[in-house]
Amino acid sequence: MESWKKNLWILWFGSFIVSSSFSMVIPFLPLFLIELGVTKNTEMWSGLLFSSAFFAGALSSPFWGAVGDKYGRKPMIIRAGLVLFVIYVLMAFVTNEYQVLILRLLQGLLSGFIPGAIAIVGTNTPEKKVGYALSMMSTATATGGIMGPMIGGTLASLFSNRMAFGLAGMLCFAATLLVIFWVKEEKFVPSKERVSVMNTFKVAGHNKALMTVLMLTVLTQFSVMTIEPVLPLYIAQIGGSSSHTSMIAGFVFSIVGIASILFAARWGRLADKIGFQKVLLIGLLAGGIGSLAQILFSNIWAFSAIRFAYGAFFCAVFPALNGLVVKHTPSEFRGRAFSLNQTANQIGGMAGPLVGGLVSGVFNIHSVFLMTGVLMLITTGITYWTMRPSRQQPVEKGSLSS
Repeated sequence: MESWKKNLWILWFGSFIVSSSFSMVIPFLPLFLIELGVTKNTEMWSGLLFSSAFFAGALSSPFWGAVGDKYGRKPMIIRAGLVLFVIYVLMAFVTNEYQVLILRLLQGLLSGFIPGAIAIVGTNTPEKKVGYALSMMSTATATGGIMGPMIGGTLASLFSNRMAFGLAGMLCFAATLLVIFWVKEEKFVPSKERVSVMNTFKVAGHNKALMTVLMLTVLTQFSVMTIEPVLPLYIAQIGGSSSHTSMIAGFVFSIVGIASILFAARWGRLADKIGFQKVLLIGLLAGGIGSLAQILFSNIWAFSAIRFAYGAFFCAVFPALNGLVVKHTPSEFRGRAFSLNQTANQIGGMAGPLVGGLVSGVFNIHSVFLMTGVLMLITTGITYWTMRPSRQQPVEKGSLSS
């Protein structure tokens, strides 16, 4: 097997495991808090503990990206994997909610597995295969996000909440061992600049194309996440009072991810042929129309079909954004570029649910679908305007053609 393919599949597995571990605490976190003796403000603590890791990760990503560009992305992946192993094992022994909060903050501050993995894949994959490879990495995180809650809930039911954390740690350790022994980082050009977050922002600020991609990442993630807080409620509402409502709600909620798994690689191959910009425009336009179309259907099965179609197109968006990061950055800055992209993603991911929940509370659920669709269409227009060939040019010779 070619080196880049071996790297891709090992890092795919590792990213799947890490993505799963981040989301697998969702089903049992409130129950785990009750087990720790938290009987007041349980919902508040659940939200705080879940979001704290993402908030800390948004702050620390640029630093670890700079370290990775100087000393190698593989060491950063190994560091992050071992940290996750230790934190999850310690999580199995906590005795109060404050210890959980500290560990979740450390989990975010010391993370960096997925940005490092994407940086290696984006740099070491042949140019004609980068779209496909980045789409596969996107599929890994999407699959992990879908499977994580199911894996976590199943482990907690079969064993215990504490055992679920311990097993998550062991899976992260196994993924890290695979990276240590099997992943080879080739084409690595160490950055000659000192490790500095301020310098990272300074260099990025002079790269207009990269700043455009970061802005689009924030807008896209913000748009899609506005619907997250209210979607389960809406699915349950239109699903009726069937005894299988919970199962149906779980299926419909995950159907976008299932579509992503089926279609992401196809969009990646298309991007290698026609360019990331065109694929991004198609995905955003279809995402906006699909979000608006969901307002029209109150039948659960018709709604599911629209969600699936929406997912089949929207899964093109984030791999295309990652591809544009590769296109518009030199290899020695790529670790920092993907870390900044991760920060942008997390900023949008934190702000979106807050705004979506607020809009739903003030108006109604349909207004959130309307807002999501309009935001995506606005993002489509911004993408078209800012990324016309005459306005953006690759920063390095030999970059991917669009």
